[in-house]
Amino acid sequence: MTSLELYSKGACVWVPDPDAVWLSALLLQDYRPGEKHILLQLSNGTEARYPVGSLSDLPPLGNPDILEGENDLTALSFLHEPAVLHNLRVRFLDYSSIYTYCGIVLVAINPYDQLPIYGEEVIDAYSGQDMGDMEPHIFSVAEEAYRTMTREEKNQSIIISGESGSGKTVSAKFTMRYFAVVGGAAQQTSVEERVLASNPIMESIGNAKTTRNDNSSRFGKYIEIGFGRKGDIIGANMRTYLLEKSRVVFQASAERNYHIFYQLCASRELPEMRSLKLDAPEHFRYTNQGGEMQIPGTDDLSDLERTRNAFTILGVQPDQQMELFRILSAVLHLGNVNIQASGRSSDRSYIDADDRPLAVFSKLLGVEGSQMAHWLCHRRLAVGGEMLVKPVSGLQAVEARDALAKHIYGQLFTWTVQRLNSALRSQRGKAKSFIGVLDIYGFETFDRNSFEQFCINYANEKLQQQFNRHVFHLEQEEYVREELAWSRIEFSDNQQCISLIEGQLGLFDLLDEECRMPKGSDESWVLKLYDQHLTSRPHPHFQKPRMSNSAFIVLHFADTVQYECDGFLNKNRDTVFEELINILKASQSELVAELFQQQEKVSSVANGSIRSGKRATREHKLTVGFQFRQSLQMLMDTLNSTTPHYVRCIKPNDLKEPFMFDPGRTVQQLRACGVLETIRISAAGFPSRWTYEEFFSRYRLLLRGPQNQEQAQDLCRHSLPQLIPDPDQYCFGKTKVFFRAGQVALLERLRAERLRAAAVVIQSRVRGWLARITFTRICWATVTIQRYCRGALARRLALTLRYTKAALVIQKTYRMVVVRQLFLMIRQATITIQAFTRGTLARQRYRLLVAERAAVLLQARVRGWLAKKAYRRVHAAVVFMQCCARRRAARRELMRLKTEARSVERYRELNKGMEVKLMQLQLKADQEARDVAALRETLHAEREATNTELEALRATVQKLESQKQKQDKPQPCSVISEKEVEERKRAEEKAAQQILQLTQDLQALQREKANFCKERENLSARLAEQEKAQEECVHQAVSQESTALRAELDEERRKYQGLLREFTRLEQRYDNLREMSLLTEHTRGHRRTDSTQSLSLEPLSPSPTPLSPQSLTPLPLSPFPSAFPSPEDVRRVSVTSPCSDRRVSAWSFDTPMDQLMERMDVAKDPAVKMKAEDLAHAYDAVRVANKFLESQLRSQRSQLEEELEALRSQISQTVGGSSSAAQRQELQELLEAREQECVRLRRELKELKNTVSLRRLLTQVLPSALTSEMPSSPSRQKPATVTGLLECRKRDETKLIKNLITDLRVDSALSLPPGLPANVLFLCVRQADCSGDQTHAVSLCSAAVTALKAALKKHSSDVDMTALWLKNACLLHDLLTQHSPKQTLNSDEVVPLTADLSDLIRALSDLCIQAYQQLLSITEKRLQKIIVPALLESETILGLSGSAVKLITSRKRSGSDPRTVAGDAPTMAAVLRELGALHTALSRQTLPLTQMEQAFHQLTYLISASALNSLLLRKDMCCWSRGMQIRYNVSVLEEWLRSRGLQAGGAVATLEPLIQAVQLLQAEKRTEGDAQALAQTCTALSSQQIVKILTLYTPHSDLDERVTLNFIRTVQGLLKGRSEGQPPQLLMDVRRVFPVTFPYSPPPLLHAEQLVIPDSLKISFLRRV
Repeated sequence: MTSLELYSKGACVWVPDPDAVWLSALLLQDYRPGEKHILLQLSNGTEARYPVGSLSDLPPLGNPDILEGENDLTALSFLHEPAVLHNLRVRFLDYSSIYTYCGIVLVAINPYDQLPIYGEEVIDAYSGQDMGDMEPHIFSVAEEAYRTMTREEKNQSIIISGESGSGKTVSAKFTMRYFAVVGGAAQQTSVEERVLASNPIMESIGNAKTTRNDNSSRFGKYIEIGFGRKGDIIGANMRTYLLEKSRVVFQASAERNYHIFYQLCASRELPEMRSLKLDAPEHFRYTNQGGEMQIPGTDDLSDLERTRNAFTILGVQPDQQMELFRILSAVLHLGNVNIQASGRSSDRSYIDADDRPLAVFSKLLGVEGSQMAHWLCHRRLAVGGEMLVKPVSGLQAVEARDALAKHIYGQLFTWTVQRLNSALRSQRGKAKSFIGVLDIYGFETFDRNSFEQFCINYANEKLQQQFNRHVFHLEQEEYVREELAWSRIEFSDNQQCISLIEGQLGLFDLLDEECRMPKGSDESWVLKLYDQHLTSRPHPHFQKPRMSNSAFIVLHFADTVQYECDGFLNKNRDTVFEELINILKASQSELVAELFQQQEKVSSVANGSIRSGKRATREHKLTVGFQFRQSLQMLMDTLNSTTPHYVRCIKPNDLKEPFMFDPGRTVQQLRACGVLETIRISAAGFPSRWTYEEFFSRYRLLLRGPQNQEQAQDLCRHSLPQLIPDPDQYCFGKTKVFFRAGQVALLERLRAERLRAAAVVIQSRVRGWLARITFTRICWATVTIQRYCRGALARRLALTLRYTKAALVIQKTYRMVVVRQLFLMIRQATITIQAFTRGTLARQRYRLLVAERAAVLLQARVRGWLAKKAYRRVHAAVVFMQCCARRRAARRELMRLKTEARSVERYRELNKGMEVKLMQLQLKADQEARDVAALRETLHAEREATNTELEALRATVQKLESQKQKQDKPQPCSVISEKEVEERKRAEEKAAQQILQLTQDLQALQREKANFCKERENLSARLAEQEKAQEECVHQAVSQESTALRAELDEERRKYQGLLREFTRLEQRYDNLREMSLLTEHTRGHRRTDSTQSLSLEPLSPSPTPLSPQSLTPLPLSPFPSAFPSPEDVRRVSVTSPCSDRRVSAWSFDTPMDQLMERMDVAKDPAVKMKAEDLAHAYDAVRVANKFLESQLRSQRSQLEEELEALRSQISQTVGGSSSAAQRQELQELLEAREQECVRLRRELKELKNTVSLRRLLTQVLPSALTSEMPSSPSRQKPATVTGLLECRKRDETKLIKNLITDLRVDSALSLPPGLPANVLFLCVRQADCSGDQTHAVSLCSAAVTALKAALKKHSSDVDMTALWLKNACLLHDLLTQHSPKQTLNSDEVVPLTADLSDLIRALSDLCIQAYQQLLSITEKRLQKIIVPALLESETILGLSGSAVKLITSRKRSGSDPRTVAGDAPTMAAVLRELGALHTALSRQTLPLTQMEQAFHQLTYLISASALNSLLLRKDMCCWSRGMQIRYNVSVLEEWLRSRGLQAGGAVATLEPLIQAVQLLQAEKRTEGDAQALAQTCTALSSQQIVKILTLYTPHSDLDERVTLNFIRTVQGLLKGRSEGQPPQLLMDVRRVFPVTFPYSPPPLLHAEQLVIPDSLKISFLRRV
């Protein structure tokens, strides 16, 4: 198969386009040789016919989709311009990746946006990693240079180039920052800080705003960063090239002068700047020409502050800084000097005597204003041995003024660079190797190009030549290493263009010659160029414009540029009148005189050709072109002696819009910077390279013969000629097979066809098998259906016969039943009629009898009823009237009560006096009950009276009846009886009415009582609800406050432990420097020992001072955490620095101290400086003050807690004893007021902590604290009677510490019972305390703490010993705490210690934290190198990734380390081995489970963060098969943690981000449902991390496919809400440290009889008491 066969239907090609440069299109038909046109379908859907004149006119082929977004351009199958452009566009716009490899070149596209890819965690992720394994990044190039330098001990260079605005300066800054972090991680010296501090200074004096860039570097610089033997930075040196001095006096439209001028103008209101007489930049000629006074998004005032801080860091004193600012301000005022023309033809000029800008200029520079005004307008000439003074015209005077301004600024720039170099120079000897960072301007072409563009483009020609030769050299080295038979690759060499510029009689030679001519001009120089390079000897790279005689054209490598000759001679000469220089030399300012005295020290050489060697008789000043050629030649010599690394910065658009891609501008820069030349050189050879194993794994189905991995090379050699007939298209090396461009695509097509043919065969067999299975199933189903149908028919016939017989029987029976029912019905009807007739007659007779009797009764009853009805009607009317009257009164009362109840005042009264109302209601109810009882008694009395009266009446009636019987006159008797009856009836009616009335009143009272009871219950329920709600509010407030206090405590604990870790590191640095100093003293002779050394040379001293660092540990609440220097820093300066060095570095120490003293209002004497001992004592005083403040804070906090508890108890008592809403409201207000008071007091305490003055500490707190701390003669207390102790005599104290801690061997220590040294020490301390010798107890305990520290330092890399001393420190801390006076207040069993050991207990607490941190540090160092190989790269599941070989592997870089052999690669077993060693060490010492959980929580976080960060930066890891491997490895780690019971402490939870990332690799990523599932599942990952993994996902097999951009956008939309509250951080913080807590657990009471002390300890001198 040939390359022409790839032009088949459906193939992707690229066609030229005027706007998009290249457009993708699809072939609609196969191409056949000889056709003049091919039919294409463009990306917009239109069809077009593309002309093809010859085979070379065929459009370039597109790469397979699997290679889209490849991170190395040389890995593409087809290497050409459209493929490179498309790949860069896809990575930049779709994947937001600004870095891409192109062989040895890193292409960096400026995003014009802030990206979260330069943090400390990114540096950690790239540090120590192979360049080919990680995603392209500027840190990767820096790491490659650093590793190559340290491994091969060869100097390196990083060449950063590009157009203005492409991001060169930012890339250089990030490179230097990477070196500062990696090269200074172990030493943490000030050199790294100085290297980084040089950036803001050079940006302020060398950068300016242009139309293309807001921070454009207007000079080139090469920084050499020197490294020592251990890879640490020990110094740096900077070289600059071609400063654009013309910008000082002229700026184009929309541009600015250098930043420093605008920064000074912005700070004109500062007190120290008022003497400079500055104004707004609009009022200075040198700053207002461009019209741009401010850059959006920048603050010139803060930038100046940053510049001044950088000057301070680099050792420039404030007075020198002000001198520098005076000179810069003088340049601004010089531009405003008004030069006026005079004379008839304006051939003279003058300056007014009262010109204010000139006066300010002269005052600032310390020169004579009259002399300066005179020599600006006159010139001295030497004619015939005589000196003449000639006036100059106004234009010439203005040019002289501008030349002076440029010269002053140039000299100041040179002095600043020299000052920076002196500050960056190594103080520790010569650097072993260096890495140079070249930040130089790229190729420039404008509408009008002058001398600066000519020099810049000349420098780029030289760099491009070096780049081409280096790329060609690397390409040929690869062929030689593989022993290929290769022919020389031709590449475009630009030596002719370089010879045109720098050769003999070249452009520079003719320019220098014209500058030496007395009447040389730009026009005569151009005519010489025309005559030399067009007429006499025509040069192919030199042309003349058609429409101009004052310009020339040079055909550069990147583009054709037309240069205007105006100003070439003046800029090349860069002349300044000697008289003006002499005036400046005589300046009263030391810096100004120093600037211009340096010119005399520079040796001058004759102008002319560099190579001619001839000297002229006159000495001339060096021209700018000659100096530039010299410096450029030195730069090229340096670059050629180093290993170069290239970074090409690309500007994607001219509008500075973020993530906008302009194809035309990008292609132009790719052509100019040599990226396409790299592609062309690679494509000219064999760009695609495969190892035999990779080729066998990918294309084994195309190979014939035995499929054996061991015979892969033989199979490739035997089968490849059959696949590719042309032997020139491939070549066999020792370890690789090489292919020319496009051949891998041919192999991919053959592989796809072979797979397609195999798929057709498989499909045919499968379809036949499926058809046979279907036919068998149909036959079986047919037979089954027939069988069931026949059975159904037979059953249907039998059922029909049975139904027929049953019908006959039913008919016969039915007919019989019908006839019988008819007979019975007729019979029953006859009997019924007879019965009803007889009954009717009998009832009629009965009704007549009943009716007659009823009529009689009705008459009697009706008459009586009518009489009763009349009586009842009258009675009811009377009762109704009474009811209406009472109801009306009751309604009025009810309305009045309702009105009162609805009113707010009533409601408030009810709420305020609810208990009073209840009591009133109770009293009213009792009163009503008493009234009811009284009424009942009255009713009873009335009833008795009525009964009495009734008895009397009855007696009267009986008497009257008896009299009636006696008398015969019935008339009077009947009259008396009727009257009595009437009276009796009236009395009874009256009594009944009263009874009814009383009953009604009683019912009304009962109803009212029930209402009152119900209302009381409602009020009680409402009060209970309010009480419950208030209790919940109080509980919630208390819980929130507790949570906040707990979080604040954790944060303070973390900060404190970080400070303790920093203190330990500084202490170790101090010890190292002290040892170096001692070695230096032994070699040089005897010196006086520093007073601070006597304290540290005897760590086992039995009686340390109370203010020793062991007893006074810095507290987290210290008011001076960073401003006050530690004693180790002071001692380092006093011990290691000789006198001369101390004077040089005094600025770096005194300046922050002076600032601190000024901020604290401390009076200082400038003639007296603090010595090392004074600083140490001051530091100790600060620590004493810290203790004093801490005690105050603790006492105030305890008082606040007691008040809070009292308030809570008062609330509970009040709520339980009273139900008044008003009281609860008052208590709630009181509680809120108390909480606000607590907040205020806490704020005041923090302010008090931060505003304690140093004067009070040194003058007041120090004496009192020292007197309080110094142990006075202790009063002899009565010794406590405690048994079971150990006695250690004072002379045996050192021996005990030595045998028990210091000289304890590892094997003996590990065989001891856990905590034995701590138990022995405590019993000895306890015995000394009980015997009354408190000094001995404190001394012994302090010596033990010092010895434990020394033991930890001695075993700083031993896990077992560190765990042992951690156990002993914790146990000793718990024992001393258990027997402290505070803990024994409520205990009768424990006798407290009488000695004050609170400081030592605190020191032991710090020592526990230090031992814990050291234990984790040891394990972290061992795990750091094996986490990524074991967790991500190891193949625990064998054979899973065997078929998932990457399609096109990226090329190996020259500096990359060789791969680790598979058998030696770390696996999960190594990780588990390290974790198991830690677990065994902790378990052997029986440390609490909580401490083990905290330790493994920290380690699993490190494992998860490191693995996830590497996964996010490695494209080769983001695939399905690798995700399966990683998930299995993580599950192994989870199972290991669960098997040891460590999952409860959060160790497993920290692995969740890594687990979710792996699940993301394994999940489906196609539909919207998949996107929603991913958004719901990956909760532990940030949106940036999810999108990054989806972007990096690479299918490593044909069964998988890339994640589409639509799917990624869908996921981004779903995660939009999540990302709003998150910081834009991609990687996890590997350096995050969780604070550790040591819960206090009182150990059991200790006795000496319980201890088993082995004889190997040799402490038999201890006596049991």
